[in-house]
Order: sequence, then structure tokens, then C-alpha cells
Amino acid sequence: MWNQFKTLILLATITGLLVVVGGVIGGRAGMILGLGLGAFMNLVSWWKSDSLVMAMTGAKEVPEGSMPELHAMVGELALRAGIPKPRVLYVDDTTPNAFATGRSPQRAAVAVTRGLVQQLDERQLRGVMAHEFAHILQRDTLISAIAATIAGAITLLANMAQWAAIFGGGRDGERHPMALVATALLAPFAAMLVQMAISRTREYRADRVGAELCQDPLALASALEMIDQTAKRQMQHGLVQSNPSTSHLMIHGLNFGGLSRIFATHPPIPERVKRLRQMARRHLS
Repeated sequence: MWNQFKTLILLATITGLLVVVGGVIGGRAGMILGLGLGAFMNLVSWWKSDSLVMAMTGAKEVPEGSMPELHAMVGELALRAGIPKPRVLYVDDTTPNAFATGRSPQRAAVAVTRGLVQQLDERQLRGVMAHEFAHILQRDTLISAIAATIAGAITLLANMAQWAAIFGGGRDGERHPMALVATALLAPFAAMLVQMAISRTREYRADRVGAELCQDPLALASALEMIDQTAKRQMQHGLVQSNPSTSHLMIHGLNFGGLSRIFATHPPIPERVKRLRQMARRHLS
């Protein structure tokens, strides 16, 4: 219950940011526009969250006749989870990653990248898919999709603020060029903080629930280690780097070292792996 309340507060914060950014760019009319945009995006995200995420990531649905092993794995996990079989999506990207989307377990979809399918063995892939099923069971997918779309809108408005500051901000007496510059710099940062807060605790919980679902915590631990190693080699490329607003949707998001770790959308991989290994030892004892 507390997590649901916290999520509502965070989403209200994002909508409030849209209002503030709209006000800086366009005064009272901009505030109204920002409020309307926030309400519209929440509504569209509710009904079309899976379509929005597919458009943002370039994911395509995999027909039943293609990738039969993956379809069989998803069907088996769906039976264990007691939910309808989600749609299977595929992203043509070399970095190994995965995500789940959809407003409910009845309208869910799970996605894999080309890199994930090529680099993980069957056991590791099952662990990753179980993690994504955990997000579906916990209904994280709708909230994540709403956060991604609204954060993307905030970034777009911030870019508009930058151009407004360059080309005549402050001429009408309602806008100040420094306020526009501040908005352009701070709005994406604020959106990222909200994404972070939504994502981190959910990832630990999804790791635990997913490991219980596939009954193999070490499979997910091994997969996370391999995904993290590849991500470090391909730091400047890949799905998350090209579209950072989708980072919190993924099993492996934007992570940084040192003090910059506070900006990461996910908990550190070593800590996630440590918890999964502890879970495996408890099951054996």
C-alpha cells in the first residue's frame, strides 16, 4: 500500500514539473498546457502504455511461429505465475537487455533484445524472463510506462525552453531568460530523479520474486553479471544510451561509478547479485 501511495506522489510530482516548465515557457497559458499535457499523457499511458513503450524502444511483436523456444519459455512461466501468456516482443539491438510493459497482467508483454538472446544461455534467459514476469505480477509496468512517457515530455519541454532562451526569452515581460535556462537544465534532472525513485526498490523486489518464480536465484545472478560486463564494453551504444527515458524500464539501466551512482536508475549489479546468492544459500540450507 505504501509503495502505491509513493508512486502516486511521484507521478503527481512529474505532472507538477510539466506545469512548472510550461509556465516558464509560456506563462499562464503554458501552465494550463502543461497540466493538460500531463493529464493527457497519464490517460494515454493507461490505455496505450504497451504501444507507447514499443514505439519508444522499436520493439516488434514476435509471431508464434518465430523463436519457438522463447515462446515456450514465456508460456511456461505464465502458467507458473497464473496469468495469461504475455505477448513476446523483440528489439533488434546488440546490447543484452529486457523489459516488460502493459497496464495489467491481462495486457502484458515481455521484450528481449537480440543481444540478450544471443549472449545468454537458456537457464540465464529464463531467470531474466522470470524477473520481467515479477514486474508484471507487481503491476510495475504501467507505472514505469507512465514515468517514461512523462519524463520524455519534460525533456522535450526543456529543449523548447533552451531554444526560447536563445531566441528571445523575456521579451513579453512574463518570461526571464535565466529562468528558461534553469528550466532547460533542471527539468530533465528532476525527471531522472523521479524515475530513479520509482525504479530502485522495485528492482530488488522483482529480482526476489523472479528468482522464486523460476526457482533458480543463481540463474538470474549469472545473467545480471554477464549483462553488466557487456554493458561496460558497449557503454556508448545500445537501447538505453540512445533513449535514456526508457532506462528504468530495463533489467539493466543507466548506471554510473563513484559519486555519480546517485543518478543510476537501478541498484548496483554487484549488490543485486549478492542478494540473489544469499537467497540461493538460504534455499539450500
